[in-house]
Amino acid sequence: MADDEAAAAAPAAPAAPDPGLFGPSSVTWHVHADPMMWIAGVRALYLQALHPRAVRGVLQNSDFRRDAWGRLLRTASFVGTTTYGTTEAAERAGARVRAIHRRLGATDPATGERYGVDEPALLLWVHCAEIDSYLHVARRSGFPLTDAQADRYVAEHRTSARLVGLDPDDVPGDRRELADYFTAVRPDLAAGPEAREVDDFLRRPPVHPLLVPARALVWRRAANLAYAALPVWAHALYGRAAPAPRAVTRRLRTTGTALRAVPATLRWQLPPKHVLSAVARLGPETRPAPYKVGRRVAILDGPGEGTAS
Repeated sequence: MADDEAAAAAPAAPAAPDPGLFGPSSVTWHVHADPMMWIAGVRALYLQALHPRAVRGVLQNSDFRRDAWGRLLRTASFVGTTTYGTTEAAERAGARVRAIHRRLGATDPATGERYGVDEPALLLWVHCAEIDSYLHVARRSGFPLTDAQADRYVAEHRTSARLVGLDPDDVPGDRRELADYFTAVRPDLAAGPEAREVDDFLRRPPVHPLLVPARALVWRRAANLAYAALPVWAHALYGRAAPAPRAVTRRLRTTGTALRAVPATLRWQLPPKHVLSAVARLGPETRPAPYKVGRRVAILDGPGEGTAS
């Protein structure tokens, strides 16, 4: 009886920290902390602009030229929240995106057709362009991923697809399925007027006059590298010759090496500091790093760890 009373009086064990939807044993956790994700994000924009219906939905519902930087940062914040935030924060971010998309539509200027920007085909295109870009740039720039780990990364992002309103079963689950998707969607792609507008912006974004030299020195190089990393068929649609693949790979590896030489704790100080918040919540052993890909963090097994091998 005394033992029972003592056990009842003992304080409850603290709840395990919430790893979120992915967690430290996922490939996503480590890939998304890599500084080359910024180059990958610009590549994704170039790729997404080649779907006329999808890019029309963006340009007709936002002042892209006036708020392009804000849009880029909001996208980065969404990816950061869904990757490193708590499960509740990630689900809340997804619900917010779905609610916004439900209210928006676009009009085909050629036919007058009105359609919603949350059409599954359009959401799927945006999703696949992002995941393909993140994975392609990471691996080609030297981030160490085996083919199995790359497939796992694609599979993990059926979760992020669900957040924006897609049925995970309709989303590619490995690199082969992703390649098959791009083959199937190619007939729908074109570099129309909206794609040209995005291309023009990414090559020469408006900045304060005092920042024009920095745009030429830093941004243009980054944007050119992101464009160079596109697949050959995307270069053909844009109407510019594809650069030599080996030269592009060398540039990606050189850039990746240089950016990864900057201490991670310094890079992660940039707002909104998703990685630092996650490490503070879960412990220093969960710091993202390329060499940790594939490891399992035993104390965090549970929610968010379903895709870990």
